[in-house]
Amino acid sequence: MTRPYSKPAARAAAGFVCALGMWTVVPPCVAANLAYVTNQGGQTVSVVDLETLTVTATIPVPGKPAGISVSPVRPEFYATAPDAHDIAVIDQASNTVVRRIQTGGGPVGIAAHPISGLIYVADWYTHQIAVADPQTGAVLSRIDVGQSPSGVAITPDGATILTADRDSDAVSLIDAATNTRLASIKVGARPFGITLDAQGTRAFTANVGSDDVSVIDLKTRSVIATVPVGRRPYAVAVTSDQAFVTDQYGGTVTVFDLATMKPVKTIEACDHPEGINYDAGRNAVYVACWFDNTLIRIDTTSLTVTGSVRVGDGPRAFGNFLR
Repeated sequence: MTRPYSKPAARAAAGFVCALGMWTVVPPCVAANLAYVTNQGGQTVSVVDLETLTVTATIPVPGKPAGISVSPVRPEFYATAPDAHDIAVIDQASNTVVRRIQTGGGPVGIAAHPISGLIYVADWYTHQIAVADPQTGAVLSRIDVGQSPSGVAITPDGATILTADRDSDAVSLIDAATNTRLASIKVGARPFGITLDAQGTRAFTANVGSDDVSVIDLKTRSVIATVPVGRRPYAVAVTSDQAFVTDQYGGTVTVFDLATMKPVKTIEACDHPEGINYDAGRNAVYVACWFDNTLIRIDTTSLTVTGSVRVGDGPRAFGNFLR
């Protein structure tokens, strides 16, 4: 598809609570060890050691990989391959693709369930979420959502699935127990990335068409704030008190305060920043830079770029890519 608009044992207990609250991939008080960066142009995944900021492995993934999700409960991670119409299941220990799961359509965003281990895949063309078992490779069900779903997120308790439905200007809420769509919440124009806070009480959408972020209260199922950011926002990372937004066309990361919902700084980042994840253990966010072919590190205290590493061609890292 062309470009559209700790260790396993330490993560096994889905109810783990640390200083900053619930977690789904890396406990907030533990620094991440690795980043898995999907390189859509190079058709690879780069494995980055976050201690040394070096690439330790390069995994071939034909099909222009884009979305990424590290399993909270299995020693695997998953990459969507839109041009191959499938999902690559990749073993963390060997860094090899152990299975391909055919989903059809155009898989983009992906999220792994924190309890069942099932994966939820946004299909851009069929306007559905495919639910798959990564162990058997079976697609178990499909859930109708809005038009052109992109990002996928799951609440820490595993109860609710959320999708950013780009061409519906909305977010779908899905009951994970019944695979039933519960609600559609209107947000800004063309939402792409969607992120939850650590408690799973608020969702944040990067709205590509309106250059802002919608903040959703999941209890009331309503937008409680709309925050202006840079040009063509792609994805959001949320700390305990701030949100970091990649502005593709601006080449920047906008930072806004979660108490006031006001921007506090615009960080000059790189050429077309896209995927972004927060690592509380290192007080850092990591950003994939599409045209620079790099992964950069931003310190969340000083709000400055403190390191970078060259990865493959066209890194997107759309999803939860830290372990």
